[in-house]
Amino acid sequence: MHPDSTETLAASPALAQLKALRRSGRIRAISIDLDDTLWPIWPTIAKAEAVLLDWLRLHAPATALHLGDTATVRALRHEIVGLRPDLQSDLSGLRRESIRLALQRAGDDPALAEAAFDEFFAARQRVDLFEDALPTLQFLAAHWPVVALSNGNADVHVVGIGQHFHASLSASLSGMAKPDARFFHAAAEAAGVAPEHVLHIGDDAELDARGAMDAGMHAVWLNRGGVAWPCEGREPHVTVASLAQLCEGLAES
Repeated sequence: MHPDSTETLAASPALAQLKALRRSGRIRAISIDLDDTLWPIWPTIAKAEAVLLDWLRLHAPATALHLGDTATVRALRHEIVGLRPDLQSDLSGLRRESIRLALQRAGDDPALAEAAFDEFFAARQRVDLFEDALPTLQFLAAHWPVVALSNGNADVHVVGIGQHFHASLSASLSGMAKPDARFFHAAAEAAGVAPEHVLHIGDDAELDARGAMDAGMHAVWLNRGGVAWPCEGREPHVTVASLAQLCEGLAES
């Protein structure tokens, strides 16, 4: 057997399902996750947290010394989730308030939180796209309106891919987050179609795939790691190993 034959055989059910969806005409818009779907998020966050620490060393050295390293920065970010449940879906607000808390605890001016957050946020937008991400966006945007639907706070225009999106919705600005069906319905409304005519693509089994199905959408689970479906109940309509495979299945034939 050719070395690629096993992968091809494994992919064939997904490709057949996608081709059937394409031929059915039921897909009239696309919604797509950002973090860990178009780029790996944790390397991006780690670099942004390092930029934040460097800025604090210059402008609030006591806070930088108090925090010490990016692990402590992240731990404080998790702590603020419990302290500010009202900001649960607002990642920008959580990050800003975690910086403010660090400044207060170290005896520095908490007003520096705004400038410090701006440095972090600018670095957070400097992402490294997966190799198949840009070709996928180009392909999808050529055929359907594409809506970004993210629980994160990336700005597709600052990232440099905004031209491929019909609209972009983030939890930080919308006050909603996946898997809330209202958030998926907002994406469908932004695309100008009913939820049953949207194909949602994302890497998170619970937030993306299950959330989209519960909202009445078609769901593609991007499973780059080849792990077993981790949720109870029904599985997603389609599972793909890469965005390139997604495009192959959705291509006109």
